[in-house]
Amino acid sequence: MTQHVTVLGAGRVGRAMALDLARDGEFEVRVADASEEALAALAGVPHVSTLRADLADGGEVRRALAGAQYALGAVPGFMGYRTLATIVDAGVDVVDITFFEQDAFGLDAAAKAKGVSAVIDAGVAPGLTNLLAGHLDATWDSLDRFVCGVGGLPVVRTLPWEYKAAFSPVDVLEIYTRPARVVAAGQITARPALEGVESYEFPGVGTVEAFASDGLRTLLTTVRCPEMRELTLRYPGHAARLRALSEAGFLSHEPIDVGGARVAPVDFTGRLLFLLWQYAPGEEDLTLFFVEAEGSLDGAPVAARWTMLDRYDRPTATSSMARTTGYTATAALRLLASGRFSRPGIVPPEWLGREEACFRFLVDQLAQRGVRLERH
Repeated sequence: MTQHVTVLGAGRVGRAMALDLARDGEFEVRVADASEEALAALAGVPHVSTLRADLADGGEVRRALAGAQYALGAVPGFMGYRTLATIVDAGVDVVDITFFEQDAFGLDAAAKAKGVSAVIDAGVAPGLTNLLAGHLDATWDSLDRFVCGVGGLPVVRTLPWEYKAAFSPVDVLEIYTRPARVVAAGQITARPALEGVESYEFPGVGTVEAFASDGLRTLLTTVRCPEMRELTLRYPGHAARLRALSEAGFLSHEPIDVGGARVAPVDFTGRLLFLLWQYAPGEEDLTLFFVEAEGSLDGAPVAARWTMLDRYDRPTATSSMARTTGYTATAALRLLASGRFSRPGIVPPEWLGREEACFRFLVDQLAQRGVRLERH
């Protein structure tokens, strides 16, 4: 029987998720967004309908969810928590990729009361990184060190930034301003954004730079590991340029007076940068991804390392970051729809990784779409 899914957000990732779910007729997909231009890109696609809706309005979210068995959340981070709360209250199972700052477990009791399975942080990082952490945590006797890194980068490097934004502009700047929580010697500590830049040699790409970012999220409390970090990967020199902007106050959220108007510098900076950071139609990107882990099994030390180098898909004009993020989310939604996993409440991806059948299902779904993890 055909099932109905509402995708909340028609950006690059939302579009990729909608097309993936609709491609074989298994789902009827409704895509909701406030942008007519974004919705127009999906006009005429079989098994896809569009709805113009202001998703900042809870009533509009409920209107978009009418008749749906499942939802996919792909709104900007600042809207994410309250949108997820509305989905849960509507009693709709959901897979969410939104990078919001609040603790999603604050909605756990409400989700359980409604019988809703809410898979959160279901992207590439957080998301696929969590899946691997949960898998190792369940299969090893101990997980002693876990480091993951991800970066979405343009193939063609253009000075001065050598970067383009493949997802929500607001969420990109959060990487450069939000303190990065890491685990060191068993303690959760927060490091300033853009601190401690190091070099990393990535197979097939060369030298990139890596700095701690706040992507561990639920892993901070769901996985027992004394050393954990999540890193953002960029071309060398990018972090120094963003640090200079930050130190000069351009990334501050504190409003200042400009000609009688109160303006947050980060809003002004974002408007300027994203004119420069937009991908042109057909411009190619790539996604760098790695996980490195150490632990013990049967009394002996063990180690694991995965890498992924994913590229823009020309036949479908789908960016790599949209593929790796969106297809992880659609794989999780297919897992729910198949009946293989049913657990009311907030469900971080590491809990899926702990169940071997779920882990294999998700990895296989990604591989079928050309998103392949290489274990070394």
